Amino acid sequence: MCCNQMPVFRFLCSCCLHGRVDIGETRCLSENIDMAPGDNLWTIAVLTSILAVLTVQAAPTFTGDDADAGELRDDIPDINRALKHLFEGDIAGNPSRNAILDETRRWKFPIPYILTDSLELNAKGVILQAFEEYRLRSCVDFKPYAGESSYISFTKLSGCWSYVGDDKKGQNVSIGARCDTKAIVQHELLHALGFYHEQSRSDRDNYVKIWWDQIEDGMEHNFNKYEDDFITDLNTPYDYESIMHYRPLSFNKNESVPTITTTIPYFNEVIGQRLDFSAVDITRLNRMYDCANTHTLLDQCSFELINICGMIQNEDENADWVQTLSSPADTDHTLAGRCRDSGYFMKFDTASGVIGNSALLESRILYPKRDEQCLQFFYKMSGRAGDILVIWIRTDDGTGTVHSVRKIHTITGDGSDAWKVAHVTLKVTEKFRYFFQGIRGSSDSSGAILIDDITLTETTCPNAVWQIQNFTGLLTTTSPGSVLKSTCFYNSEGYSFGVSVYPNGKEPAYLDYVGMTLHLCSGENDGVMQWPAANRQATIIAMDQDPDVKLRMSSTRSFTTDSDARWNKPTNASGAEWDASCRCYRGPDFGWSTFMSHNHLHRRSFLKNNDLIITADFNDLTYLIKSEVPVKPASPATENTDQKPIGDKEVRAQAPKHREARAANPCHPNPCFNGGVCVESEGKASCRCATTQATYNTGKRCEEVNTHSGILGALIGGAAGTVVLTIAIVTVIRRVQ
Repeated sequence: MCCNQMPVFRFLCSCCLHGRVDIGETRCLSENIDMAPGDNLWTIAVLTSILAVLTVQAAPTFTGDDADAGELRDDIPDINRALKHLFEGDIAGNPSRNAILDETRRWKFPIPYILTDSLELNAKGVILQAFEEYRLRSCVDFKPYAGESSYISFTKLSGCWSYVGDDKKGQNVSIGARCDTKAIVQHELLHALGFYHEQSRSDRDNYVKIWWDQIEDGMEHNFNKYEDDFITDLNTPYDYESIMHYRPLSFNKNESVPTITTTIPYFNEVIGQRLDFSAVDITRLNRMYDCANTHTLLDQCSFELINICGMIQNEDENADWVQTLSSPADTDHTLAGRCRDSGYFMKFDTASGVIGNSALLESRILYPKRDEQCLQFFYKMSGRAGDILVIWIRTDDGTGTVHSVRKIHTITGDGSDAWKVAHVTLKVTEKFRYFFQGIRGSSDSSGAILIDDITLTETTCPNAVWQIQNFTGLLTTTSPGSVLKSTCFYNSEGYSFGVSVYPNGKEPAYLDYVGMTLHLCSGENDGVMQWPAANRQATIIAMDQDPDVKLRMSSTRSFTTDSDARWNKPTNASGAEWDASCRCYRGPDFGWSTFMSHNHLHRRSFLKNNDLIITADFNDLTYLIKSEVPVKPASPATENTDQKPIGDKEVRAQAPKHREARAANPCHPNPCFNGGVCVESEGKASCRCATTQATYNTGKRCEEVNTHSGILGALIGGAAGTVVLTIAIVTVIRRVQ
């Protein structure tokens, strides 16, 4: 038996792997409620009772200090409500085309993309964030457009929508107003990759109930289901957690009555999540595209297997790291001590031996593709202050052997007996190993150094990491409106900023939500920084602490700064306040009053060991202001004419932009003679003439054939030699006669 309490739900049964045992015993109700036709009052009563478990706050209002409605912001069906032409609410084009079954409509990677300048700057930033999520979890990859015939053009039109599959001629993905979240981009890209909504499955009636009489007139087609000859589930179970699932209130007549409910009531609060890919989403994506590896995940280990992920010990050291089973005295981080006979970590005992005793724990050889990596791990130093944990790397010494050593980061114990998270930046471009060195730092040390849940990705480490210990306790003791402020961090440019957290609401109307905001701090670089700090994307993440980074469903929100006075130098900004704890000025807060509900915060592993981990970034997006590149006209012979574009009546551009009409292809038909190749440049054709060993072509159209001078001389010399030789032979013959 793995778990002390084993819930009955599928995903809760994996609590030993993901630490999800916060529900306890739950009884499943699988009965459908059958209504007599026309019994609308009874239907509404039943639906209202079902909805009692949902938190419904219609038409939320916020102050000018809110970037958007956070968890309460509109979902795709709400944003697209006026777009009657779309199939299933956000699918454009011919719905009969299907990349799941039709392999010719699957993409080749990397997928070329264009970020048109009609997009909001924040949308461009979250699109790039979504790309990184695909690279981390699958073999799907993207590259800037460079003239390919198949590509995705991200543009700001009405609503959030996509075509399904590769149309082989270039296609739009619309990220319109209010669509600029990472999760919505991930959702629309899954459509582009060939996927439909979860509730379209042929077996959906076993898992959800559609309340047809509660659907807005004319929107019933959005709830159609399709047989296996049209879409396939790729042999995966129905997924309530899918990012492709509708929310309960989608396309409803009454703002407080759902149109779709789950057979297991618990999942009424789960369907339609907009956090991240679910585990099944990733399984399907990798099955459809035969993904064997991901692009940016180099290594991860929770030490649950006896091979400890291929890590090795150094035999020359006088102590060892020991794979240790979780116990009440020393709980692991992976399972937080919640499972019997499971939950391992690596332990270096600092209670014995001389000062300076050390042990090395070294990774296998790794082969990076990028020039920067982020090593994340959890550690506990249970001894007295002074024990040391050092992170090193070994690289190629020039002979092909991974031997050269470089120190990267040092952590000194502070006497706190708690699991902590660390993020360490590596910058390696050749094969390498990383390793941990534990060192006994004092003679009276009586504890140990523990390591668990290592993740190494080829991504940039966050600018800020804030671990709020015992956040579960703070939720019960902090008064509404009270704020916690982080220390101030620096981004790569030199701007200083901080994060504010309101455990029980920033505004009185939203006491069941955690508010999170970002503000600038005065710092040592302010004299040389550019003010106001405009065109920076602020991203705050509440981290899901699942040990498998591919399965994390963190809550991510972003906004982009502008020329508002709140982004001026903090010493000059209106509303800035002096903070004695950091001896700095803090600018006004801006972010989300409803970043995340308490209900969702207690799901998954956001509060593992009762701690909340927040990461934040403040990145310059100025380089994306002008990102659009011109599209090269496709040859008529290769165009796929099956798809009809969406007309002006169907999709209205919100920020119309003047574009030059496409000219006819000047290289079709080919104007070049003698095998010349036509090259189009700025709408004009030029010929690159063919050359052989003996001849070369010239002229605007390669119409003149010329012989290389060396070859011509050789021919003339050869001919003259032949004549002289012939005369000599004839003379000799005559003399003989």
